[in-house]
Amino acid sequence: MTHQWAEEAPRPTLQAAASLREQVEEALSSQVITGLLAPGTVLTAPTLAAQFGVSATPVREALLTLQRRGFLEPLRNKGFRVTAISLDELQQLARVRQLLECPPMREIAGRVPAALLDELRALADEIVASGQEGRMQDYLAADTRFHLALIELVGNDHLTRIVRELRQQTRLGGLAALVESGGMAASAAEHAQLLDLLVSGDGEGAEALMHRHIGHVPGIWSGNAEDDEG
Repeated sequence: MTHQWAEEAPRPTLQAAASLREQVEEALSSQVITGLLAPGTVLTAPTLAAQFGVSATPVREALLTLQRRGFLEPLRNKGFRVTAISLDELQQLARVRQLLECPPMREIAGRVPAALLDELRALADEIVASGQEGRMQDYLAADTRFHLALIELVGNDHLTRIVRELRQQTRLGGLAALVESGGMAASAAEHAQLLDLLVSGDGEGAEALMHRHIGHVPGIWSGNAEDDEG
């Protein structure tokens, strides 16, 4: 059946300053990523357009983009259905991200510009606050900006693009439950810890923390237990 917005996920307010398609995509993707739109949920452009208070065109464009990201599959004459992702797929995705995102921490350790550091610390604070308050769309936006800003310091546009694409495929279906249980604080605080390690020049420690951090993708962020190696 067509999904109705849950009480804990009020209808987002779209801002005219940005593309309506981008805003609808961000709102819907955050709900798919966190599991508020569960696998199997059917979405239709007319229904969503009415909920967002916009025309069907930007909604349909957003749905097609989410289909390309693997979040949705088309249903003939019925709209789109939220796809499922297996634990094995999550583990493979996390492993690729660890291979790409962890070694660069050694390279950028000790050379994070002061101006960027201030911005990153503000993002780290927002990640903790939005996570604790259950503002999942804000949490995901701040988390993405934080990690891509670090990767951009490597100066390899291809690496940045690939990491962005991999992050866009990520599912964190246990995130909402983790917030409700009060277990979000520790993993959210890892962003500030990572910055401290980078500032001190501890590349080895930063790489290890990033490895553990990404390990939460198939782990606690998806509602699964983690082993000692993260």
